Amino acid sequence: MAGAGGPGAASALSALSASCPSRGSSTPRAVGRAERTPRYTLGLLQTPRSSDSTGGSSGGAARPGNSSGEGLAPGLAAGSSGAKAAVSDRGESYFGDKSSCIENANTLNLTTSSSVRGLNSTCIGKTPLSSSRSVCRSHTPLMGYSVTSSSAVSAHSVASVIVAVVEGRGLARGEVGMASIDLKNPEMILSQFADNTTYAKVITKLKILTPLEIIMSNTACDAGNTTKLFSLITEHFKNVTFTTVQRKYFNETKGLEYIEQLCASEFSTVFMEVQSKYYCLAAASALLKYVEFIQNSVYAPKSLKVRFQGSEKTAMIDSSSAQNLELVINNRDSRNGHTLFGILNYTKTPGGSRRLRSNILEPLVDAETINMRLDCVQELLQDEELFFGLQAVISKFLDTEQLLSVLVQIPKQDTAALRSCNTQLLKAYYNSLEDTRFGIMLEKITTVINDDTRYTKGCLSMRTQKCYAVKPNINEFLDVARRTYTEIIDDIAGMITQLAEKYNLPLKTSFSSARGFFIQMNADCSMLPNGQLPSEFTKITKMKNTYSFTSADLIKMNERCQESLREIYHMTYLIVCKLLSEIYEHIHCLYKLSDIVSMLDMLLSFAHACTLSDYVRPEFTDTLAIKQGWHPILEKIAVEKPVANNTYLTEGNNFVIITGPNMSGKSTYLKQIALCQIMAQIGSYVPAEYCSFRIAEQIFTRIGMDDDIETNASTFTKEMKEITYIVQNANDKSLIIIDELGRGTSAEEGIGICYATCEYLLNLKAFTLFATHFLELCHMDALYPNVENYHFEVQHVRSSAGNKEKIAYTYTLSKGYTEEKNYGLKAAEVSSLPSSVILDAKEITNHIAKQILHRQKSTPEMMKQRAAYHLAMRLVQTARNSRLDPDSLRIYLKGLKKKYEASCPAPGKNDEQQ
Repeated sequence: MAGAGGPGAASALSALSASCPSRGSSTPRAVGRAERTPRYTLGLLQTPRSSDSTGGSSGGAARPGNSSGEGLAPGLAAGSSGAKAAVSDRGESYFGDKSSCIENANTLNLTTSSSVRGLNSTCIGKTPLSSSRSVCRSHTPLMGYSVTSSSAVSAHSVASVIVAVVEGRGLARGEVGMASIDLKNPEMILSQFADNTTYAKVITKLKILTPLEIIMSNTACDAGNTTKLFSLITEHFKNVTFTTVQRKYFNETKGLEYIEQLCASEFSTVFMEVQSKYYCLAAASALLKYVEFIQNSVYAPKSLKVRFQGSEKTAMIDSSSAQNLELVINNRDSRNGHTLFGILNYTKTPGGSRRLRSNILEPLVDAETINMRLDCVQELLQDEELFFGLQAVISKFLDTEQLLSVLVQIPKQDTAALRSCNTQLLKAYYNSLEDTRFGIMLEKITTVINDDTRYTKGCLSMRTQKCYAVKPNINEFLDVARRTYTEIIDDIAGMITQLAEKYNLPLKTSFSSARGFFIQMNADCSMLPNGQLPSEFTKITKMKNTYSFTSADLIKMNERCQESLREIYHMTYLIVCKLLSEIYEHIHCLYKLSDIVSMLDMLLSFAHACTLSDYVRPEFTDTLAIKQGWHPILEKIAVEKPVANNTYLTEGNNFVIITGPNMSGKSTYLKQIALCQIMAQIGSYVPAEYCSFRIAEQIFTRIGMDDDIETNASTFTKEMKEITYIVQNANDKSLIIIDELGRGTSAEEGIGICYATCEYLLNLKAFTLFATHFLELCHMDALYPNVENYHFEVQHVRSSAGNKEKIAYTYTLSKGYTEEKNYGLKAAEVSSLPSSVILDAKEITNHIAKQILHRQKSTPEMMKQRAAYHLAMRLVQTARNSRLDPDSLRIYLKGLKKKYEASCPAPGKNDEQQ
């Protein structure tokens, strides 16, 4: 049977549920003097305030510390004379002194008011470092409100962490930024991550931080319109103080300025990591402004330790790498869909699209979870009935924000699409959808909401759906109001019909949200008597051959219609509010449902992408091995399929140096490896014939030769900032992609920087692919057995005239370093550069090469050690990951032995005599 209550009613339900007072909230209200025009300008935040007397009053114990600043957090520099009042021996509030308050209002634009348990009295506002804090519920009309639980008093004696939380709006909803600071320790931790409607990551993060106080925007906490995030946080942290600040103080630009000013030099690389993390920067701005206020002091420049922490169980991809790899935004055209997100996004719902985007930016690092996703994708590919059945169901969902309407709209039997599934994750989803609370809510909703209510386009259709969303016989007054509304509509139609007969004109009834009902006519002027409309018609407009107008009687009928609508909407609102109150205790299962819908949508998108290309399921081992892999984005935009190449990195061969001429495919190949790694870790199939990946906890890239105009950084300065960030943050589980480092300075310095960087990274055991034009680096394999050389092959083709030779690119990766010499000069020959200049360049290049190029040759002993190292690494990999049967394993081991013997140099005469 069809479900009841369509989106027409449901969109109203969503709006009405947001308007209903949430549990634990109260309407902001000022008391005493604040009910009139405030004496001081209203601004940043809402904090309990003392009475007008200069001394303190009852309501809290004195704050520890003295006038010298004792008791302040390390790194805090005392501010003006008001700072002494804030930490005086008497414990007087800074705002107890009117002159000080007026003086400070010029800079912070502050004013506050409060009520204690609903009584018209005021209380002293203590800072979070107070030995005790008065228990009060405070409100400021333009600021939202602040809530302190009575059980929080004891916690204040030990907790000292303040956290600011902000969530994106619109399409960015679910993207959460957090900033926390310990008042006893000058360290600020920034976080930004994408979360689902359960906000599990936010709750987990806050539980780890154990905050004393949580700061949020007043727009998220407005009484009657609280966000889901605020409601969940208040539910999980009942003993924590909540304070609201105006939205304008969540300013990412100010946050970035604060970090530049306050972050200690040793931690300055965090600037690169967060410069495009707008929400955590916004949270940092509000947090630091608030701390300055409550402490009445400022942090000294370069005194804060600032760290960025991503969400747990996800890989970290910095903003520069995300931009270089074009994960979600195309570098040439932001509206272009040629990104990793674009080629994988076949989602049907906004929630699925948001989940896909967040997963690409934060891939998983838990192999078990990834394999569960891959199992689902595999089953979807193997079971067409399941695939198309789920697609049909998912496409009926609008948005996770409208799940109540979707629950009503989707027939019960649609859950049968998951009944025949075999994978563990899909079975878990099916069991979740069997939750009895869905049936309880559905029964309550179908009792009240009409079965044929649907989301429709057009303002008149939507008005009709809203008017008749509630079933008849629920409320007698509503039934009477709707009959009145119907009669008015019939009267309007009848009146326009009479006017058409009276004037013999082709009149018809039309409707718009701005004008209400009006008359429309499609006719030439020749049809009108004297070329004019009758004088009875007013407000005439003409567009081509269409006339639009109204009449005095029609205007009056529209007014009656609006009055009737207001009555209907009001009574419908009351009925829906009552319905919401009845189902509220069961509504939390919808959060799980929204999570399931977005996850299934993303998995279906992965499966859809696989049907359009020859992707393969990845494996997860200790090896990065890709057989005939290709660039997934290039495949979508190229006329022909991209050239496929192999990749192999292990713990014993973790550093690959790639050489080759310009435009031979080095940069594309490097990006391809990173994109395939990300695709594997989000649970997608990968463009290759076979692939195995080691889980990467961090993915770093250093690609490009552009200046950074915004930060006034030259090419070399930008290179050094990016490579410093990689060196300071990489670990043995990182995947590092570096393309042409050191080209922003002289050749000698560039080689030196590259060599030192390579030595550091290859000893780190991170998987590193390093593309370079410095052939001197290729000889590192003689010193370090875990270094491998690869190059992109090119062919030399004579022109049709036969007098010039040009390079033909094969885009094929081969082992060893390139034997091409002076390929830059060969590329220059194709250009219009004068031949005399080319000849001079060749002579100078050869002269320099003879002077500075020293080829280092491997000794027989070094070659033998290298062969032994590679044999040992192969044996370790075989022991860890081999799935061969005994006979095949024996043959493979014999092959390794022969390869080892062939790699060892032949013994000399001295060796034979021995």
